[in-house]
Amino acid sequence: MNIGIVGLGLMGGSMAKSIKTKTGHSVFAKDTNDETMLMANLTGALDGELDEKTLPMCDIVFLALRPGIAIKWLEANADNISKRATVVDFCGVKRNVTRKMRAIADSKEFSYIGGHPMAGKERGGFKNSTPDLYVGASMILTPDDKTFPELLEELSSLFYDVGFSRVVYSTPEEHDRIIAYTSQLAHIVSSAYIKSPEAQRQRGFSAGSFRDMTRVAYLDEDMWTELFLENSDYLTYELDVLIDSLNEYKKALHEGDRNTLNSLLREGKECKIKAGGN
Repeated sequence: MNIGIVGLGLMGGSMAKSIKTKTGHSVFAKDTNDETMLMANLTGALDGELDEKTLPMCDIVFLALRPGIAIKWLEANADNISKRATVVDFCGVKRNVTRKMRAIADSKEFSYIGGHPMAGKERGGFKNSTPDLYVGASMILTPDDKTFPELLEELSSLFYDVGFSRVVYSTPEEHDRIIAYTSQLAHIVSSAYIKSPEAQRQRGFSAGSFRDMTRVAYLDEDMWTELFLENSDYLTYELDVLIDSLNEYKKALHEGDRNTLNSLLREGKECKIKAGGN
């Protein structure tokens, strides 16, 4: 197959490298950064540039862009996408993105499905991309009543080939609700936690807990601002739940209530056991 990738940051760059090292498919890509395009070509991640000539040749087009930019790109380039092609976005929020992209796809008669690779690093860009980024990760897809089973089989086969351990089907609503807790809340907590004055005096006093809590504070503030605002209803709900829980711990500490504090900690441990996984 011919596969197009728009955006060669961490996610798009890793997808290009994964496809080239693990499959026999051809990759055509486009990034607005000339240096990134040069590096992608020099490292053998591409078979060519994604342009007006190669875009109509693509069987699958991955949009590894921020939501707003992804929608604008699809609007601007929809006429050059083949009716036999499938467009998959990699955006971290799904409701608004899938609604707008589905409308564009229907008007131009090509296939579309929302996607979200559950993988990443705290540092982005093509220079940090790797062909093994997706090994063992989950790929979330949001099929709808216009998605053919054959399309899901084709995409799933490709995702397994590049290293994903499973493909998870979801609705855009469910995706945004759960991702507010599993990803977005963690980034806000990390960002707030590192702002303590003690963070500048922690050297020699920190170990795994500090590293785990602060790792994702090193983020792309422009991208995450957009993601947070797109999902503000679910994210603020999760923040309210967390703040209420933290206030319970604070109250027990303030009152020196050993029994309540012990109970809160035990409840947290039991919740972790029930949740399982990572």
